[in-house]
Amino acid sequence: MRKSLLITGIFFVQLMVFGQQKKSDSLKQIITQIHKLPTDTSQIRQLSYLGYDIREVDSLLSKKLITEALIKSISIKNYDAIANSYRLLGLWNSSFDYKDKAFECHKSSLMAAKKNNHLYLMAGAYFNMGNVKYWKGEYDSCIDYFLKAQEIFDNPKIFEDKTLTNRILDKRKSDLFYNMSAVFNTLKNLPKADEYINKALTIANKYKNITVIAFYTQQKADNYFENGNVEKALHTRLKYLPELEKGQIPKTYLQGYYHNISQEYFEMNKIDSSEIFAQKSLHTAKEIKIKDGIANSIWQLGRIAMKKKQYAKAEKYFDECSNYYLQSEDPTEKRGYFEVMHQFMFETKRYKEAYQYFKKYSTLNDTILNSERTLQFSEREAKYESEKKDSQIKLQKTTIKQKNIFNYALTVTVFALFIIGFLGYRNYKNKQTIQLQYINKLETEKQIDAAQNMLQGEETERTRLARDLHDGLGGMLSGVKFQLNSMKGNVILSEENAIAFTKSISQLDNAIAEMRRVAHNMMPEALLKFGLNDTLKNYCESVSQDVELEISYQSFGMEKRLEQSTEIVIYRVVQELLNNTIKHAKATNINIQLSRNKNIISLTVEDNGKGYDTSITKKNGIGLSNIQHRVDYLNGKMDIKSDEKGTSTHIEFEVV
Repeated sequence: MRKSLLITGIFFVQLMVFGQQKKSDSLKQIITQIHKLPTDTSQIRQLSYLGYDIREVDSLLSKKLITEALIKSISIKNYDAIANSYRLLGLWNSSFDYKDKAFECHKSSLMAAKKNNHLYLMAGAYFNMGNVKYWKGEYDSCIDYFLKAQEIFDNPKIFEDKTLTNRILDKRKSDLFYNMSAVFNTLKNLPKADEYINKALTIANKYKNITVIAFYTQQKADNYFENGNVEKALHTRLKYLPELEKGQIPKTYLQGYYHNISQEYFEMNKIDSSEIFAQKSLHTAKEIKIKDGIANSIWQLGRIAMKKKQYAKAEKYFDECSNYYLQSEDPTEKRGYFEVMHQFMFETKRYKEAYQYFKKYSTLNDTILNSERTLQFSEREAKYESEKKDSQIKLQKTTIKQKNIFNYALTVTVFALFIIGFLGYRNYKNKQTIQLQYINKLETEKQIDAAQNMLQGEETERTRLARDLHDGLGGMLSGVKFQLNSMKGNVILSEENAIAFTKSISQLDNAIAEMRRVAHNMMPEALLKFGLNDTLKNYCESVSQDVELEISYQSFGMEKRLEQSTEIVIYRVVQELLNNTIKHAKATNINIQLSRNKNIISLTVEDNGKGYDTSITKKNGIGLSNIQHRVDYLNGKMDIKSDEKGTSTHIEFEVV
């Protein structure tokens, strides 16, 4: 199948810098020089772009450098740097066909860009998210993301980023038009495909960038091919290939061009030339370790072998690439594979298998070429253009209205204008302050109500499950044990069977004990009967025995019981903290202190484990998130300190 969509993801100018340095300096020296710089946005930018630049040379080091840039961006809390680091990490994952990871990185890039309302980075995130959706065959989402990117590119406010020039923005627009052309090409809307690639080439010709023109012309060649003009497609591609080979474009694109040239020679029945470029495609794909490129090249070599009637060799090639296509999320790749396998099975007289592949091909082809989807893109594009014009009209009306108001305001004396403006501003600020306070109060109450409902529902479900386990399953197991014990005295068994029978009863005892322990942890009756202090003491002793871990529990001023809901929340917090420590900390000693000083309740849990990075875990840890929700429910505060000597968690809240 054709690699008709070699979607752009990062732009040439940024990738030339380190490529030139590597000619005179070793990679190790460059990294050492960057690490000597202070940790700021300049160092982060150099780390991330160097990492992306070397992805085809050393993929592991490449990812390590980009990840280092991301961690440093987070440490200095620079959202623009975070957005750019996530963007490059997403492009790295795309390069090695990790589509889902790539999409999550671009999604994180979008969230970071929105923190500073950085329109340019937001547009880039939508652009790259659209690319990933295309590769996954999710064309509807792809269209939506591309149109969101175009809407931002057309927004004049994008130039609030003072580093952005018209030339850079034009380059981004032309890349977007290039990708839109590729999407229309896939959907067989070839007039639209030509319209958009012509827009891209118009911008490229404006700046006379020969490498970019050569790059875009490859999509023009794809459109020629789909229109049936194979010879013109091949001529166009070969004309610009030398420029691309000597340029510093990623080898991913070169591999795709070799693959397409091989197919065009194949269509013109020039099999030897086709095989030469298929081998070049395979060699390049293996060199940069891209799975789709390797599979597509092997698939093409299988077609060539089949054309030469070398069926055993062809079958070997098809078997080698079959796993990739059967697991691929790209419907166009699967369609091409099923089509060729239908032909192969038919030529080797395996008609039943040929028919099965033909059915798969037809079903998938109908899905891809669904006319409603093609129309949908055009309708969305028309809707966007209509909304764009409406916005321009609205903006014009607003401008006229503002001018009229301004002219009217000039007729008022300067003194009156000053007085009115001052009083109005003061009144506005007062109202705004009151309104914000009221909104914050409502938001706080809403969050508290949501937390209360969630925790109450959770505890209700725990209680129900614990009761069902204890009363239902526990009763049944106890009944089975009673019946087995009754049988033991009435049945004559051999010595070996008697031992097995006794062992089964012992295992049943263990099952009953384990069931009761689980039910007790879900809703310990001791907490309801004897209170928090005694229950925590017993719980710590029980856990200490089970995991062979020394747990010390101390309490001060806890003689008076708290409200039942508060006691349950504290008990769950201690459970979660102990569970985290046992699972992750590798500690040998845990100290727990619970105290009450008047209306202030304090809980401290300390361990001597290996510690962890609190800044990362707070964002990604589900356990800590659950604890934070419970602390918020109590209107409390939580402070976590952790290093290689251990972790200390302190929680404090007030009770009525």
